[in-house]
Amino acid sequence: MGTELERFAEPAAEARRSMVRTIMADGGLTDPAWRAAFEDVPRHLFVPYYFVSRGYAPSDGVGKGAYERLWCEDPDPQRRARWLRGAYADGPLATRVRDGQLISSSSQPSLMARMLDELEVRDGDAVLEIGAGTGYNAALLAHRLGDELVTTIDVDPEITESARSHLAAAGYHPAVITGDGARGCLERAPFDRIIATCTLPSVPFDWLPQCRPGARILAPLSTGLIALRVHDDSRGRTAEGRFLRTAAYFVPLRGGSAAREGHTGGLPRRAIENELFRFLLTLTSGSLDPHEALSLWERERRPQRDRFGVTVSGHHQWAWLDDPEGPYAWPLGRPTGQA
Repeated sequence: MGTELERFAEPAAEARRSMVRTIMADGGLTDPAWRAAFEDVPRHLFVPYYFVSRGYAPSDGVGKGAYERLWCEDPDPQRRARWLRGAYADGPLATRVRDGQLISSSSQPSLMARMLDELEVRDGDAVLEIGAGTGYNAALLAHRLGDELVTTIDVDPEITESARSHLAAAGYHPAVITGDGARGCLERAPFDRIIATCTLPSVPFDWLPQCRPGARILAPLSTGLIALRVHDDSRGRTAEGRFLRTAAYFVPLRGGSAAREGHTGGLPRRAIENELFRFLLTLTSGSLDPHEALSLWERERRPQRDRFGVTVSGHHQWAWLDDPEGPYAWPLGRPTGQA
């Protein structure tokens, strides 16, 4: 594949530089090591084709409805140029659609940059990525840390085979494992960092024993990103931390479903249409009645995501507002599903 796409090398390099400038202009890629990774790793090798919702340009993100495919071998030069522009646009790309449903995507580059920065990796850190996707994120990690310290896992053998092929074409060879990401990857443990690229219903308990003390876990939960620090205390192995302020929407963990919003009947439209309230509604699904969630949201003056956090300890985990031991806390369900 690398040879086939070599003719795109020069325009792709300029498109990459433009993408990096766009991310930096928005305050991202302040770490020179990550900036170098985004400048060097050829994203177009990881998305030789992708799908866009009809009526949407690639930069508009992944929409719903019928999809059309853009690919590098399209006989129409204008469509090939559109494919390349989309590969370096700062937007998500649908890379696998099955029965009309999106099952895998390449995330928005600026969000990937934010997540990698928030992962707080150090030289020598071993990283586990949950959800292989196209392999692009694993390539960025391998560029920063080296192949031997990066593991990416996905339940779908077609996805892992494709990711492995893309990585090899780009010159990277991290461990690509086919398996249930909710169970971690025991044979490659222990890890200093775990990053998930799929939305979770809750934090898989199997991850914690595979982490070194001080490890950091970054994962999409509800419509936000939870950043947890792993440590040992009187309760045993524990992970605790707050959500980042940023919103994050990812494909759900495969084999199960992400936490669902509660019934919204009777709730005012101003609340239902507010993104921060929908975050709280999803986070409290199954624990708080939606009207109780609305009362909490209004009483606490419409709190931002970073006022919320999660604690995982033993076989229990709970979300909380402001303080893990405070008055506002509710259980999160046991994780299910695969990635």
